Amino acid sequence: MPAKAPPIGDVLAARLRALGERVRAHREQQKVSATAAAEAAGMSRVTLHRIERGEPSVTMGAYLSAVDALGLQLELRDPQARPATPAAAALPQRLRLADFPQLKRLAWQLHDVDELSPADALNLYERNWRHVDRASMAPAESALLQALVDQLGGGRLLV
Repeated sequence: MPAKAPPIGDVLAARLRALGERVRAHREQQKVSATAAAEAAGMSRVTLHRIERGEPSVTMGAYLSAVDALGLQLELRDPQARPATPAAAALPQRLRLADFPQLKRLAWQLHDVDELSPADALNLYERNWRHVDRASMAPAESALLQALVDQLGGGRLLV
């Protein structure tokens, strides 16, 4: 007999049901039977069906086993965190100064330099932030700056 479900409230119950529905939908999309998925996850078919219904009394380990057996990943995220910018996913090895006017203005003392590493660019922004005209910064340069801060600055611009 299943354990008594802990009190979780309507919002969390709805999230568990949605998780279970996604697990079931993925299993069915892959054309995997419940029996085969349960065996791969090391659990009974009944436990898998309870997961697919989103029952809160099923252990977290069982949920993770079912998710993993179907080739999915369960990921935690901070709802307060800023979403990653598209530029954050792919910082180039070198940044052309000509592509970023504010950065080029900050690099006036670097003679015969047309490109910088991302770390050097972030360093320039931070050291000379008082000279940055944020109002005229193009969206692409703002996205670059955010990507630099997210990936290299620990999420904080040190100014």
